[in-house]
Amino acid sequence: MSSQSFSHSPSLLFSVAFIGFLLLTVAVRCWLATRHIRHVLAHRAAVPAQFRETVPLVAHQKAADYTIARTKLGLFGLFLSSAVLIGFTLLGGLQWLSVKVIGATGPGMGYQIGLLAAFALISGLIDLPLEYYKQFVLEQRFGFNKMTARLFVTDLAKTTLLGAAIGLPLVWIILVLMERSGNLWWLYAWLVWSGFQLLMLVLFPTVIAPLFNKFTPLADDSLRQRIEGLMGRVGFASKGLFVMDGSKRSAHGNAYFSGFGAAKRIVFFDTLLSRLAPQEIEAVLAHELGHFKLKHIVKRIVVMFAVSLAFLALLGYLKNQVWFYTGLGVEPMLGAGNDAMALILFMLSLPVFTFLFSPLTSISSRKHEFEADAFAATHSNARDLVSALVKLYEDNASTLTPDPLHSAFYDSHPPASVRINRLLAAG
Repeated sequence: MSSQSFSHSPSLLFSVAFIGFLLLTVAVRCWLATRHIRHVLAHRAAVPAQFRETVPLVAHQKAADYTIARTKLGLFGLFLSSAVLIGFTLLGGLQWLSVKVIGATGPGMGYQIGLLAAFALISGLIDLPLEYYKQFVLEQRFGFNKMTARLFVTDLAKTTLLGAAIGLPLVWIILVLMERSGNLWWLYAWLVWSGFQLLMLVLFPTVIAPLFNKFTPLADDSLRQRIEGLMGRVGFASKGLFVMDGSKRSAHGNAYFSGFGAAKRIVFFDTLLSRLAPQEIEAVLAHELGHFKLKHIVKRIVVMFAVSLAFLALLGYLKNQVWFYTGLGVEPMLGAGNDAMALILFMLSLPVFTFLFSPLTSISSRKHEFEADAFAATHSNARDLVSALVKLYEDNASTLTPDPLHSAFYDSHPPASVRINRLLAAG
């Protein structure tokens, strides 16, 4: 009996660790969310002094209410996803699904593809009501939703078909590598995954994005000349300047550049062009170009590749450990095509153990934002960027008074007051 107890101890320890980290993650996220809600509520009654001349009280209060509503919805989503995670793992959901799929397909690659497809379908159906509520209740309440129910269904169908057309062949290649390429499968899989990511950078702006939005060349000649002058000053070559019909889905505005190498495109949301003055648009674009010129994009890609290599190497070890499966409520089939289950369990459990490292990503991102702001202040007018940011904060109902700890943990951009103070000092 003692030897049997010992043989099960790694599984039990992993189960305990999984539950412990999950509870810790939920507790920290709840604590941060409640701090954020209290802080925003405490500052709802008055616009911060530095914004009183530019942001109306009604807009500040709308941003506070929107932030609180989004945070509360995030809490509900947290509890739902945690319950689903426990249901899939320790309560036997994945084990039940595995038995059903293998009963229909038999062992082999059909079972593995079927298991992944069934898991993705069930997960998508669970998330769907929350996505619908967010779009048609929360965003609608605050005046941001421009999407129709028909467009929502159309987007869902396109996303599902595109995911299947791209994802299933990729998954098949990864599974074949896991099965047939020996102990270094994770290295070959990483090479395939990295190549796929680079390919998507090229294909997304010209093939995928136009399936969902209409992109038209920028028609404003004076604005085009201003932007081309900026690109000439900073040494940026673009495949074109385009306007995206973002207003058919949302009132939120943005600008970005996409693509890689010769396929780089600059894209403006039509909502952004309708709100900002030409010099403000130039300043916003100067910030985005700063990310490119300072090699932030390349640095992020390198970090992403390095992290994915480390995680795949870890999966290479875990997929052969019985306790990894049994500790998460699954009876493994190590000799009969178990790789799809390993992928699913790894994907489900990894965020539980890595959540507390989230601030590291936020710190790096905020550092890049400060650097891009400084770049924009050098190549355009800092006060134009400040006025553009204030308008965007107002139009997007972004709170001007986030809880500092919540912001430090989650936010990829610095708080408005800190960011604008730095810009004004640079200007």
